[in-house]
Amino acid sequence: MDKADCRQIAGTCLCLATFLLWLVFVFSGCSHHARKDTWTAFLPPDSDLIGFKDAQGRVKIEPRYSGFTIARQFDHIMAVMEQNGNSYTSYYLTRSGKKLGRDRIYIHDNSPDCESEGFIRFRDPATEKVGLYNRNGEIAVPAEYDALTQVRNGLVVGLQGARKVYWDKQRHAGCSHFNWEGGREVLLDTRNRILISDFKGSARLDLYSLKIGPKPEPDDNRLSYPGSDGRYYAFIEFKTAFESWLQTEVLANLTQDTLDKNTYHAIFFWKEPEGWQHEASRAFIARNFELIQGRLAVLLKADADYFISMSGLNPFIFNAAEFEPYFNNCGDPKQWQHPVMNVVINQQAGGKSFQDHFDFLKTTAGYKLISLTLREAELN
Repeated sequence: MDKADCRQIAGTCLCLATFLLWLVFVFSGCSHHARKDTWTAFLPPDSDLIGFKDAQGRVKIEPRYSGFTIARQFDHIMAVMEQNGNSYTSYYLTRSGKKLGRDRIYIHDNSPDCESEGFIRFRDPATEKVGLYNRNGEIAVPAEYDALTQVRNGLVVGLQGARKVYWDKQRHAGCSHFNWEGGREVLLDTRNRILISDFKGSARLDLYSLKIGPKPEPDDNRLSYPGSDGRYYAFIEFKTAFESWLQTEVLANLTQDTLDKNTYHAIFFWKEPEGWQHEASRAFIARNFELIQGRLAVLLKADADYFISMSGLNPFIFNAAEFEPYFNNCGDPKQWQHPVMNVVINQQAGGKSFQDHFDFLKTTAGYKLISLTLREAELN
């Protein structure tokens, strides 16, 4: 679940920096492939207002929305904002033109929610509870939850009975940041049926790996939960499964062929003074294999000093069209489905302490090494 949230803010206190950053990313000339029925955002050269075109380039919505409208593609439903004189109006818009939820925009980190699998979150201003609209703007899940995740594999994680604990001295620009404490996490579907009434630890689970059976799964990489229907719901635990894969598929036979097999076709790497570079991985590994092998081999030691964290692809580095499946319609990395597992190794050499970073993306073909940073070393 989200650890922090922000109350809905008025349109007049939108952050200009966020707006400009979004414009740079969305309209930087990157190529994005859309489905035949998807409408894509566009920004006229003489305006800062956003409109939408269909796959044939026909204008479906004339430019009228502000930077609050963060959807790059309009599939079914999205949050938009219009300026009317000196005031702003924000609401949800469906493809059919239906406008709804004018006072119910779900805001997190100063941004509205993004459609996920045909659903979008909304907040009841009277109770501050969260629910879901479906693609037609109908209430699919009533606003009965303190918090909800986006829809993932038709599943939603909800928080009930929690209390807000505000951060001391952190209130600014009309926002009140807080953490949730207590309560219970539940797993529900998009029909608001609670499948699991005690779903602790959901943040580290791959909801797209669901297996349902009459008894718990024996797989060590999965966690099993008793469901409300008497069956067991089992999910892969990202970190556990990745560490198992890393040991058996990479470290157990750390050869050049192994690295070639388990590396993305292009490798991204940090090189001074140029910064981030990329090239075909096979040629890069061939030139630098001994260095990479030596740095990774540290993980085989019993006293290896390292840690593994989980993040998503950086949109400003991985901005080619081939990476579009790893981001949602608003440009957020899908780390809940395609995480980047960051292996950070604490190293020492020549009296210096430093860290090496090896980043593995979960692709449709499994984990692949996609970027690395090796300190105190000269890459060829």
